[in-house]
Amino acid sequence: MRTDLVSEPGDANRPNEDFAGVGLPASGQGGCVIVLDGVTPPKGGTGCLHPVPWFTARLGGALTELTVSRRDLTLPEILSRAIARTAEAHADTCDLSHPRTPQATVALARWSADAVEYLVLSDSALLLKAPDGAVTPVLDDRLDRLPRSALATEALVDADLRNKEGGFFTAAADPAVAARAVTGTAPRGAVRALAALTDGATRWTEKFREGDWTALFDVVEKEGARSLVDRVRELETADSVERAFLRRGKTHDDATVAYVEL
Repeated sequence: MRTDLVSEPGDANRPNEDFAGVGLPASGQGGCVIVLDGVTPPKGGTGCLHPVPWFTARLGGALTELTVSRRDLTLPEILSRAIARTAEAHADTCDLSHPRTPQATVALARWSADAVEYLVLSDSALLLKAPDGAVTPVLDDRLDRLPRSALATEALVDADLRNKEGGFFTAAADPAVAARAVTGTAPRGAVRALAALTDGATRWTEKFREGDWTALFDVVEKEGARSLVDRVRELETADSVERAFLRRGKTHDDATVAYVEL
């Protein structure tokens, strides 16, 4: 098994809000990969005393432990328990009902000798590569399906669309959101390698249109996760003035890539 992991903040003067981890049990049976993208809140309060990196570290740690140790649980059950555990850690000090309470997107995969299970919530991505080279993207496209007019202001996204029916869902403080994730299972023999990425890394395909998902996977597999992030940074810098591709988005975003060759 080969792994390659890179996580880089969009701004060296600001903490990285992403989380990434690979879990390999001591038994040597199976493993997991987890990527979280902490949601940067707009200016204003969040109802929470803790910054986003605190939240993603707590949630990511809980997901890693549960995914490795509780093979009797499904991935939605694991995400639900991890959200509940994280919420309990600050329920006494913070207003977890606030729409901007710390939250994150999730890309999670777990494999055994027989199967590869996967879960994606919001706009992080999971790519599965078959032995014949075919790459299958696992995506939660609810945010992309929203009308552009609905995304005109951050306030509207928070008030009317986030974690609500007809909008999109992230892992925040409500364990029930786990049931909204995109999930599935593939035979172990049908997956040769996989990659989990935050949207700061998938910009290469989704924003800059430099290549499709297969081309992106090839960059990670042949050149390394670092190469993909470097390519994204070059494209972001080139577009920083004209903003032909990053019209309303931030110039540089936290970018995380976790690659596993099974």
